[in-house]
Amino acid sequence: MAEPPYLRIAAEIRHRIVAGELREGDKVPSTRQIIAEWGVAMATATKVLATLKRDGLVVARPGAGTVVVSRTRKAAPKPETELSRERVVRAAIRIADAEGIRALSMRRVASGLGVATMALYRHVTAKEELILEMADTALGEIRFPPEPPAGWRAQLELMARAQWALFRRHPWLAQALSITRPQPLPNLLSHADWATRALDGHGLPASTIMYAHITIFNHVRGIALNFEAEAESESGTAVSADAWLAVHEPILWDLVSEGRFPNFAGVVSRAPFDYDLDTLFEFGLQRLLDGFSVLLAKSS
Repeated sequence: MAEPPYLRIAAEIRHRIVAGELREGDKVPSTRQIIAEWGVAMATATKVLATLKRDGLVVARPGAGTVVVSRTRKAAPKPETELSRERVVRAAIRIADAEGIRALSMRRVASGLGVATMALYRHVTAKEELILEMADTALGEIRFPPEPPAGWRAQLELMARAQWALFRRHPWLAQALSITRPQPLPNLLSHADWATRALDGHGLPASTIMYAHITIFNHVRGIALNFEAEAESESGTAVSADAWLAVHEPILWDLVSEGRFPNFAGVVSRAPFDYDLDTLFEFGLQRLLDGFSVLLAKSS
């Protein structure tokens, strides 16, 4: 999806602040000026200023408008020399792990580090860049062995299970990655390199190898997208799975018992079913690898 106009405009104004074109205490463009300069609606202009305020870059002053925030307003910031790109990224990962990706903001990271929000922009230019750095750092936690196990299947199982464990440690990570718009992350490419090496040399066309690699990665990522909701449930910020089922399961059974879905009703009545993510992951992984076996047998 294209970046919303308000984020693009906020990034341009942020750049002016970081570059020193707008200094502490200077007015930033008002909503009317944003409407005139960028040709957007009032609602979009309002979102621009709200984004800059949320990130701690500007503050509204009665009689003066919205101005660049003064560093003197921050309580005892640490010297900027103590900061580094790695420290910023690690702090952001800790916040996302504990509170979810929606809780992440430049202001929240700065608060956790005890520095002014403006100081972060000398190490990362925007929240979007920070999230990419977080994803690459997290993916780098997986270190593939120098000597792979024997057989393509064992190699893909090793990779998929390592990814599954990684997504469990970082529930926000799955939604930070894209299949249709692959990000240029070195540590993500190491996963692609491992998968393509496992499948190469068996007579498969290069396009099939790529499709197989993307399919297995998206299987892991797709189920892992549920981890964020699970984490919110455990933290008490969302309805728990048990509470949700307690409300909706009777409704589901009422629908099933009406006789409109006889095949589904017949299956679920014959065996208990648990929505366990680990079970779904492993079931899907094995069926995918079974399918790859058929492809490899045809190519040999």
